[in-house]
Amino acid sequence: MRPYLPYIFAILITLPGIYLGIFHPDISPLLVAPLCGIAILGASFLLTWACEVAQNDMPQAVAVAVVAFIAVLPEYAVDMYFTWMAGQLPDSPYSHYAIANMTGANRLLIGVGWSAIAIIFAHRYHHGIELPEDKRTDILFLAMATLYALLIPLKGSLTLIDGAVFLGIYIWYICIIIHRPCAEEEPEGPAEVLAALPRKPRLWATTLLFVFSALVILLNAEPFSENLVASGKLLGVNEFLLVQWLAPIASEAPEFIVALMFAFRGNATLALSSLLSSKLNQWTLLVGMIPGVYAVSSGSASQPINLDAHQFQEILLTAAQSIFAVALITNLKLNSKEAWILLVLFLAQLLSPLYDAQLEAVFNLPHDPLRLHDYYAWLYLALALVTLIWRRHYVVRLFQGFKI
Repeated sequence: MRPYLPYIFAILITLPGIYLGIFHPDISPLLVAPLCGIAILGASFLLTWACEVAQNDMPQAVAVAVVAFIAVLPEYAVDMYFTWMAGQLPDSPYSHYAIANMTGANRLLIGVGWSAIAIIFAHRYHHGIELPEDKRTDILFLAMATLYALLIPLKGSLTLIDGAVFLGIYIWYICIIIHRPCAEEEPEGPAEVLAALPRKPRLWATTLLFVFSALVILLNAEPFSENLVASGKLLGVNEFLLVQWLAPIASEAPEFIVALMFAFRGNATLALSSLLSSKLNQWTLLVGMIPGVYAVSSGSASQPINLDAHQFQEILLTAAQSIFAVALITNLKLNSKEAWILLVLFLAQLLSPLYDAQLEAVFNLPHDPLRLHDYYAWLYLALALVTLIWRRHYVVRLFQGFKI
């Protein structure tokens, strides 16, 4: 029984969320939001362990596409709910929440995920992370998606054409990597217990975990999202910030924790590779699905998601951070100094509303809580340009040996 305790605990913490998702009792959002968030967290852990085992039981072509999508289902469920509601209620703030959730998740992956892995690994093993040669493909496609994302703020809208481009980049990427040799990884931790089962019981257990986790996530996506916003209003906290940072933490935490465990055990290459794949997945498949879901919900394929100044700044900042991160790993390495730069810049822009108020008072500036976002975006872009010029020979190597 002891080896299965993580599974039992993860299932138990989903039960209150299942109850709330089915019966919708009339209780305070301050209670519903954390309980549903914890349920999504538990389901995310179950999905992470099941995905780790499933990759060794599926054909490579299936595993790459299906497991990559299932692993980020928690993030998709919340964002697609906000997008759907934005289409149903065009004049509501739901489109803001959809953009907030997407940009927050993407910036967390790099600003916290990538940097934490590299810093921990360097502290324990005194050298940086080196990615395998085949990750040049991932970096190249992430660069392509990011460069296109920089066009979205310039256009001022997110359309079905944009969605098709992002989905096309993702499909192109999948069509290439399914031909890679299948490198089997030994599952560790709770996944190791599941992997030790005979093949038939293992397949049944993995399938049940997938189905159970997906149901929990789908049941809790709406109450978690709605009550998170309601909690912000009750507490006087900006609900945009709650959606942007608190919601992704519930869905991204298991992936971060697993990656950190790999880094602690000395396998930081696998940890960073998995988060690189997640970043590419979210920056193509997740963003690509948003305009499609919005079009279906609104009933109009010609109606784009129009961006206001706030959404413009958020997407520009996210794309700028992404292109700087790509520039840093064009040499297939990430050292502790580069990781600290990513982390410090992320924390600085995250906390910018706090010290921006001080700047307003000192310099008698008009109130603009997002003023510094533009500065950080341009700083990221400037650093990216300098880095890409400095490492231009590595940029050229990204294209060498690339096959369509």
